[in-house]
Amino acid sequence: MAKNKEGETKQIDSLDHSPGDKIKITSTDGVFEGVMIPEPELLDMNSIILKLSTGYNIGIDKKKIKKVELLEKYKKPYYKKPSIQQNTMLPTVSLFSLGGTISSKVDYTTGGVSADYTAEDLIEMCPELSSYANFKAQKVMSILSEDITVKDWQRIAEIAAKELNSGIRGLILTQGTDTLHYSTAALSFMLRNLNKPVIFTGAQRSIDRGSSDAFMNLVCATVAASKFDGAVVASCMHATSDDEHCILIRGTKVRKMHSSRRDAFRPINELPLAKVYTDGNIEILNENYPKISEKSKNGVDKTDGSSSEDVIADTAFDEKVALIKVYPGFNKDVIDFYLDKGYHGLVIEGTGFGNVATLHESNSLLLALKRAADEKVPVVMTSQTIYGRTNPYVYTTMRKLNIGTKVIYAEDILPEVAYIKLGWVLGHTKDYDEVKKMMLTNVAGEISSRTEPEAFLY
Repeated sequence: MAKNKEGETKQIDSLDHSPGDKIKITSTDGVFEGVMIPEPELLDMNSIILKLSTGYNIGIDKKKIKKVELLEKYKKPYYKKPSIQQNTMLPTVSLFSLGGTISSKVDYTTGGVSADYTAEDLIEMCPELSSYANFKAQKVMSILSEDITVKDWQRIAEIAAKELNSGIRGLILTQGTDTLHYSTAALSFMLRNLNKPVIFTGAQRSIDRGSSDAFMNLVCATVAASKFDGAVVASCMHATSDDEHCILIRGTKVRKMHSSRRDAFRPINELPLAKVYTDGNIEILNENYPKISEKSKNGVDKTDGSSSEDVIADTAFDEKVALIKVYPGFNKDVIDFYLDKGYHGLVIEGTGFGNVATLHESNSLLLALKRAADEKVPVVMTSQTIYGRTNPYVYTTMRKLNIGTKVIYAEDILPEVAYIKLGWVLGHTKDYDEVKKMMLTNVAGEISSRTEPEAFLY
């Protein structure tokens, strides 16, 4: 039985209780008082979860409950959003939320997480933002980054292009960090004729933790979007594990290199574009990027000859592309599997310079890769070393492979970036010669003409 009012009882299954209610439960295991919180989706519905006064949560089996007393009904707190004073002397920056924890709030009464991605909330959480820009904010989607798809990138690019053409100074996108470097690469190719900075940021640690990197990342991203002179897609995240500064990394040269460190995002095969500080300063480290002034003045996208100054969302993408990592004992049947499934392109992470097994007939990839060539399926070779570049001319076996299979050695393009680029290229053409030409054309800074020694392990 359960009490729903003072002195009244009813069956537990029919109790009108809800998250946030303070209740007292008497069970065969004892008496417990606390605030009822939402039951996690992974649990069944046979228990009630309480947040105790100690802060710990406890689950109570409904079968063991004798009675429930309603001590206090939950009253949703009234929250008045702070008003934002627009400063006409500051540029306007747009912020798109794609998901992740950087803009999430936790209701510590119920234990639930709510997300209301508005400029008001961002200013409330991080008032420093108003020192650098006026804000427009839009919740584009709310998903975990591992769930992001090509169709999501296409949608983001379409909305981003429209927003970039609306007169804003720059665009910030927040998303989960696990696949952030895939997203920066995707938009680097899909946003053509780019004339403003597009800055991705996120948080390695949730915003409600004292060690969260969210606030500094967001401030630095705002500084970059409002002040950086580059017409480029880039990431802006912690440079070190301390709150010293952030680094701005080209979207096709960034990679998440640690599962949890605040400084997990590192530049690969080139220096960061800049250091960004929370006091508004930007220290340029790498001048090799298209400038806003140049793009605005000429109104020309060097990759397609467009004379329009508007950003174009070029979202054509062939999803029948696979990213394959070879290893000792790798079975050539894996290549045949993708060919049998009708895939239109393959990206291989080879060893070292882009090597694959060729010695023993049992695991040589020669025949499988020749089949791909015969079926006009382009194969792009990258290196699993991440740093450095591919080279088919160092070893005799790879020279034979290069000549006999038409494998495209992708210079120093990162494997994940090569996957994105090949899908984008195949969305425009299936002609092998044209695919090879486009893959070896530097579209968005993905190919370095030379690798600076100081860029290694920056």
